[in-house]
Amino acid sequence: MGRKRCVGGDGSKMAAGCCGVKKQKLSSSPPSGSAGPGGGGGGSHCGGAAAAGGEPGALPPPGGPRLNGLGGLAGGAAGCALAPPLPPSCGGGPAGLSPPAASLLASPGAGSGGPGCRKMVVSAEMCCFCFDVLYCHLYGYQPPRSPRFTNDPYPLFVTWKIGRDKRLRGCIGTFSAMNLHSGLREYTLTSALKDSRFPPMTRDELPRLFCSVSLLTNFEDASDYLDWEVGVHGIRIEFINEKGSKRTATYLPEVAKEQGWDHIQTIDSLLRKGGYKAPITNEFRKTIKLTRYRSEKMTMSYTEYLAHRQHHHFQNGIGHPLPPYNHYS
Repeated sequence: MGRKRCVGGDGSKMAAGCCGVKKQKLSSSPPSGSAGPGGGGGGSHCGGAAAAGGEPGALPPPGGPRLNGLGGLAGGAAGCALAPPLPPSCGGGPAGLSPPAASLLASPGAGSGGPGCRKMVVSAEMCCFCFDVLYCHLYGYQPPRSPRFTNDPYPLFVTWKIGRDKRLRGCIGTFSAMNLHSGLREYTLTSALKDSRFPPMTRDELPRLFCSVSLLTNFEDASDYLDWEVGVHGIRIEFINEKGSKRTATYLPEVAKEQGWDHIQTIDSLLRKGGYKAPITNEFRKTIKLTRYRSEKMTMSYTEYLAHRQHHHFQNGIGHPLPPYNHYS
């Protein structure tokens, strides 16, 4: 079994893509030309942020730079005077969804525990806050006020999907623990606007979006590349590529199960994601250093976000919907 260690043990702050794009069956050793981002071909999985060496599809090396935060972008661009008024921020309301909106919530992901485990830290308010931040940016408003959910530090990822088929639209996060208020602000916009696989998100896409917040927990050093469970653990691998450079890449816990991959297929896909182009042998797999982890995940659609915002609006004694609800409903 793996040996537990502290989160973000190398002290680095890293950004990375995290999850699958579409289902694709992989052979046990995909040819080098079948790679996804970082491997040179059209892939079925996220590529990460470019490493310091400039190769796409992998995390920055330990101690390397984290993907830049967006700073002033949260205030919105000039020229947005005709944007509809912003609904009152649900980020400042009571923790948890109001009863009408709670019934609409998508089920959270597998998370890090089962019956009898501690109460989950991740909440619907975190997804709502991410929508607030993105909405403010796209319509040129000041950033939303600080939310009331916990500001404890966690490694985190923000994932955006779009449409009925929930296609990936952006997914970036950090393995270094960040205070949740600032971390979610930063990675909401980084994943929506700076994921190199996609163009920056636009206002027109808002009504079709789904937001997922994943908080990473229970980091352990695995005994080998097979020492993890599909559908339970996320995995982060470190390996030396064919050029002698250290590379890293990660998948969140849900990825392998959603793609229908076994252990070998997941590892090989992750190697391609990390930019490894040579043939993959079992001997090479044995050289991989693997860290496994779990996550708490919550997902919310834009429709659910509006329902919560509208309920909060009515609770404050305002008797009519705000323009965004009429515009996007």
